[in-house]
Amino acid sequence: MKKATSSVDDETAGASQKIDARIRELGDWRGATLARVRSLIKQADPEAVETWKWRGVPVWEHAGIICTGETYKAAVKLTFARGAALEDPSGLFNSSLEGNTRRAIDIHEGDEIDEAALKALIRAAVALNLSARAAPKRARSL
Repeated sequence: MKKATSSVDDETAGASQKIDARIRELGDWRGATLARVRSLIKQADPEAVETWKWRGVPVWEHAGIICTGETYKAAVKLTFARGAALEDPSGLFNSSLEGNTRRAIDIHEGDEIDEAALKALIRAAVALNLSARAAPKRARSL
């Protein structure tokens, strides 16, 4: 069992190093934004685990995916895996609004981040993941 924990710790450390490298590689407002969002995610949920998926996408997880942090030329996109199921009273979601599952926040150069609202959204995503994990599985009909 200890070996499995060590493997997970090594994987997380590797992902964190890759995210560090991505931030340095960008070296512009996108890197600074990704670093700031990363910090806010860790503040909102200190138990969030950083992973690196799909050939280069930072992902934050706790009982499932919280969100991803993709970087594009004109935006840093935070995609919440189950965003459509989250309340968004501050109206942070501004992208991927047409789907039934995901929702995203596109942050452009010069945009202000509503830190309190983003942290609340992250906490809500974690709570949703935890509630889904705790819910009993329904028996399938035969």
